[in-house]
Amino acid sequence: MSLASIILTLVTLQRLGELVLSRRNTNRLLARGAIEVGASHYPLVVSVHAAWLISLWIWGRGQDVNLLALALFIVLQGFRLWILATLGSRWTTRIIVLPGEPLIASGPYKYFSHPNYAVVIAEIALLPLALYLPVLALIFTALNAAVLAIRIRTEARALSANRGELARTVS
Repeated sequence: MSLASIILTLVTLQRLGELVLSRRNTNRLLARGAIEVGASHYPLVVSVHAAWLISLWIWGRGQDVNLLALALFIVLQGFRLWILATLGSRWTTRIIVLPGEPLIASGPYKYFSHPNYAVVIAEIALLPLALYLPVLALIFTALNAAVLAIRIRTEARALSANRGELARTVS
């Protein structure tokens, strides 16, 4: 088994584990009265990420590995864990708003509005570059940017509405 195949296996397992965690957190949040926003574009998000991973398997599994790009990708995993730990049971791959709950403002959220999206942007570029696939890096960076434009706009509206709701309940 090549180093590239080992890396892709680990990333695939990581993503599958995150989907399980996301589903569990989503179900718990919905049971607490949370609402999902932007569900109509969620299949597009999943499609882009699945196509990225499938493309990496098709063209990358036998590739040599750029160790610098791989090292940067591994560093990003530390940031990913920080984000997961900070959000805890509120982390999900969907946009889930818990009415009346304040936004998380600790951990990386103290410094960035969307640290998870920053990590994903970098990952989508870095992993193909680690496998010497710059065309895939460009294609999926562009596709991800298009999806994130929709998602961030939708999330911002939902969180803004929730902050208004929170302000009304606190006043």
